[in-house]
Amino acid sequence: MRFLYLLILFSLSLFAQDPHFSYKASGGVTDMVYEEGKLYVATDASRIDIFDTTLQSKIEANITVPQIKDFMGDVIDAKIYSIDRLEDALLITSQGAKGFREIYRYDGAMQKLIGIKQKMFISKAMFVNHDTIVFALLSNELFLYDTKAQKNLWKIAVSHSKFSDFILNEKRTQAIVADESGDLKIINLKNGMITHTLKGQNLDNVFKVDTKSNKIITAGQDRRAVLYNLNKPHSTYYMKSDFLIYAAALSPSGRIGAYSSDEDNNVVVFDTTSKKKLYKLTGNKMTLSKILFINENELFVSSDSNLLNYYKLP
Repeated sequence: MRFLYLLILFSLSLFAQDPHFSYKASGGVTDMVYEEGKLYVATDASRIDIFDTTLQSKIEANITVPQIKDFMGDVIDAKIYSIDRLEDALLITSQGAKGFREIYRYDGAMQKLIGIKQKMFISKAMFVNHDTIVFALLSNELFLYDTKAQKNLWKIAVSHSKFSDFILNEKRTQAIVADESGDLKIINLKNGMITHTLKGQNLDNVFKVDTKSNKIITAGQDRRAVLYNLNKPHSTYYMKSDFLIYAAALSPSGRIGAYSSDEDNNVVVFDTTSKKKLYKLTGNKMTLSKILFINENELFVSSDSNLLNYYKLP
């Protein structure tokens, strides 16, 4: 029995993976994007920090959005809700005055695309192409916006449920929208039509959604990380957690998945085909905000704290 206990303990120690390196951001991390050795980190402190991941150091130049006045008239930092990157440009969704939200484009200079005059409660925005963006409101309306003509090309009320998250496929031709109903809506960005609804797997709010190689993973309030394979509709399954799942992500090939797994903010990494749990990533101090794979065995995990962790899988 003692031998068996030691064997189990040894196996569990192999399963756990501590961070290989930790980065310190300007504030609580809200979003991340990665491109060619640079990690762009959005925070709740009006800043986007840029890290050189080869040198594992912060690049001195950072990107800032204007501070705002709160309801008491005090100047405070603006929370950045989302960022996206395409063709050397960043798309930034940030907190504006009076509770409204703003969207900026940054390509060496800051350009405001949508301001508080539009009186919108924008939750997230992403590039579709150089001159077109898609953004979602908390009310679960989705807009396709021409930044050159400064007009909406279409808008759609996705559902009556409160918006949670959306992600674009790799070709940026479809949006996958998650909300508090647990259902996913797949939307054709060309015409704003809902082409598919994926339902019956998450029974409550979906906090995060990610997609790679025609696979989709969700992070659910019902403690389920659902894995959909659009090429094999009948192969849907879910991984069960002991705690609310706040973040989930897929590797570029979709062969590896990851999701927050317990109240200690650990992350389980698993094989999406065999469902085998491979690793447990430890060392995250607060509620997770994002999991970001940069290849098949390297990923970043951020949380509401100013520390984000880098892991390299064996």
